[in-house]
Amino acid sequence: MQQRLNYSKVAPEGMEGLQKLEKYVKNSGLEAGLIELVKLRASQINGCAYCIDMHTKDARTNGESEQRLYAVSAWHEAPFYSERERAALAWTEAVTLIRKDHVPDETYAEARKHFSEKELVDLTLAIIAINSWNRLAISFRTLAGSYQPDHPAAKKGSPK
Repeated sequence: MQQRLNYSKVAPEGMEGLQKLEKYVKNSGLEAGLIELVKLRASQINGCAYCIDMHTKDARTNGESEQRLYAVSAWHEAPFYSERERAALAWTEAVTLIRKDHVPDETYAEARKHFSEKELVDLTLAIIAINSWNRLAISFRTLAGSYQPDHPAAKKGSPK
């Protein structure tokens, strides 16, 4: 597979909005590990190899266990996730697959047990952001495997 084009170079001003959204989400107060799990799960659903590669690497760099990363696609059956993480993963699936069930009331009710109103909006913004990145990377065939995470201390300013 060959990359079609580099959307960041072609439309840098267009990417600024997504970068600002990423910065907001990163500074929202949501746990960094939770955000990585959400980004990984949405990327799995969308089939974005580049983003799956990126977010597994970033999660590992930030201390996530291999066991939890391997099981994200089957989180319903895996015992390694907290109730808050489960609510976030269910919310991620519902928002990412919004066409399917339009985010069921039960999913919302469960999410509200674990997230304040602001946290739930912030979580939804994180899901919106990764779905946007997934669509860009898939459409323009960004090559999986090329991403290298920064050192954790230097990573503070990195996008996505």
